[in-house]
Amino acid sequence: MTDLTIIGGGLAGSEAAWQAAQQGLRVLLYEMRPGTQTGAHQTSLLGELVCSNSLGSNLPDRASGLLKAELRCLGSMLLECAEATAVPAGGALAVDRIRFAELVTNKISQHPNISVIRQEVSEIPDTPVIIASGPLTSEKLGAQIQTLSGEEQLFFFDAIAPIVTADSINMQVAYRASRYDKGKQDQGDYINCPFNKEEYTAFVKALLDAEKIELRAFEESIKSGVKAGAHHFFEGCLPVEIIAERGEKALAFGPMRPVGLNNPHSGKRPYAVLQLRQDNLAGTLYNLVGFQTNLKFAEQKRVFKMIPGLENAVFARYGQMHRNTFISSPRLLLKTLQFQQRVDLFFAGQITGVEGYVGNIATGLLAGLNAARLLQERALLEPPPTTMLGALCHYITHADLADFQPMKANFGILPALDTNTRMNKRQRAGAYSERALRDIKAYLESVV
Repeated sequence: MTDLTIIGGGLAGSEAAWQAAQQGLRVLLYEMRPGTQTGAHQTSLLGELVCSNSLGSNLPDRASGLLKAELRCLGSMLLECAEATAVPAGGALAVDRIRFAELVTNKISQHPNISVIRQEVSEIPDTPVIIASGPLTSEKLGAQIQTLSGEEQLFFFDAIAPIVTADSINMQVAYRASRYDKGKQDQGDYINCPFNKEEYTAFVKALLDAEKIELRAFEESIKSGVKAGAHHFFEGCLPVEIIAERGEKALAFGPMRPVGLNNPHSGKRPYAVLQLRQDNLAGTLYNLVGFQTNLKFAEQKRVFKMIPGLENAVFARYGQMHRNTFISSPRLLLKTLQFQQRVDLFFAGQITGVEGYVGNIATGLLAGLNAARLLQERALLEPPPTTMLGALCHYITHADLADFQPMKANFGILPALDTNTRMNKRQRAGAYSERALRDIKAYLESVV
C-alpha cells in the first residue's frame, strides 16, 4: 500500500521523497529516465545536476548561503549529500556531479519506505501526490497538468555551460586564484584565463558572429497563445552570446569581470577573465563558469579555443539549450505548495517558478513535510516570510503574472528590516540572515 506518490526524481522529488519517508509515509517515487530521456540529462541517476555543478554561495551573508543554513535547520538530506561530495569552489558549494547523484540515488533506493519506479507518468493520480517533474516535464504529463490547471504553461529557454578536461588547459597562460583570495590559501580554487583588451575584443566579435543552434524544434512544440515569446530566456542563466549582444563590455562587467583576480604571470589585473570551476572530485574536468551557450558545437570549439589558456582545450561536454516549463503558481498554488483546487496535490521544484538548485531542494523538502503532515492531520508548515524559504514560497504564490519569472533566492524578496540604523550592503545582508535564522528556529520550535 502507498501513502504518497511523487512524480520526478530530480532534486525536489528526491528531497520530498526522503522527507515524507522519514515521517513514516510509504512513498512511490516515479522517475521516467532512463526509459524516457529529457534531452538534457546524461544519466539515469536521481538528483542529477544538469546546468552546473555549483549550488551557489555558502557564505551566511549571501542569499544562497542563507537558504542553505535554513535547510540545515530543516534537516535536508540532499544538502548533506552535497557537502559530502563537495569540490573546491572558494566560498561556494560545488559538487562532483556523478558522486553527488550516486549518493542521492543510493540513499533513496535503500530507504525502506521508498520504492523507485522507473516509468513515465502520463496521468496525475487521484491519490495524494507531489508533482516535482521539473522544467523538462514530459509532454503527456504536461498536458495533464494543463488540463488540470486550465492554464497555459509558461516557459523559458535555459542553457548549459561547456566542460573541458583539466590536462588540456594551458597553465603557462592560465592561473589559479579565487576572487579576492576566497579559496585555498596556497593556490585558489578556480582556474582563470586572462584576456587583454585586444584578445577580449576579438573574442566578443567571434562570439557574436558565430552560428547558433536554431530553436525551431522547441518553438514548434509550443502551442500558440503562450504568454512568453519563443526566445524568452531566463535572466539568471543567459547564454553568453546573448549577454554579448547587450554591449561590447557586457561580458567584462558580467561573468568575465576581472575584479579580485590579478594575474601572477604579469602582476597586473587582466582586462577580462574566464573562470573555470572544478567539476569532479578527481579534478580532471572543469566547467566554464557563466558560459552557458547555444552556439553550434563546431562553433563552440572554434570560438572558445580563442580563450587564452584554452587554445588546446578538449571538450568533455559542449554547451546546449533546453526549454524549461513552469506553471502559473500565483494562480494555482498556496504557500504550503498545495494546489488550490485539490489539497492532496502538491507541486515542488522548478516547475513552480523557483529557480536554482537549492531552491528546488528547499521546495521539495517543504512539499514532502507538508504532504506527510496533511496525511497525519497536522497543521501544514508555512515558514515565515522573513526566512528565505518563506519568502520564495510567498513570491511564487503572490507574484504578478504579467511579469512572473523564475526566482532564485535573493534578499530583495525579503520584507524590509525594522530598523533605522544605516547599514552598508554587507551589513544589511548580515542582518537579513540573522533575522531569518532566528525566525526559522523559533518557528520550528513552535510547530508540532
